[in-house]
Amino acid sequence: MAETQYYEGLGRRKTATARVRLYPGGDGTILVNNRPADEYFCRDWDLKHLSAPLVVTENTGRFSVSVHVTGGGITGQAGAVRMGIARALLKVDPEYRPALRKFGLLTRDPRAKERKKPGLKRARKAPQYTKR
Repeated sequence: MAETQYYEGLGRRKTATARVRLYPGGDGTILVNNRPADEYFCRDWDLKHLSAPLVVTENTGRFSVSVHVTGGGITGQAGAVRMGIARALLKVDPEYRPALRKFGLLTRDPRAKERKKPGLKRARKAPQYTKR
């Protein structure tokens, strides 16, 4: 009973979470929620963004990538997938760490939506001041 060998990585950005699996010996296809990546992410920037770890480590055609992503918006999901791919590549070969670190692909982006405060209209916007 042969079990499929893959490398897994978890990526997060804002409220998006991506579980990424890299299958060695693949043809370089990226499936996001069982759809091709270019169909799921319609913007070219997001596609380029999420494939950056594979390009930096020169692994573009070596792996088939399967992704399950939930939460957030399109760009947040692309960022989560990017981090998940980078973390999975570290499990493939720890020697990739300096290259991935140099391009900032292993750093979690801490920016998130700020909560609304009482007495304000939004997180920071105050009601208009009236003199009289």
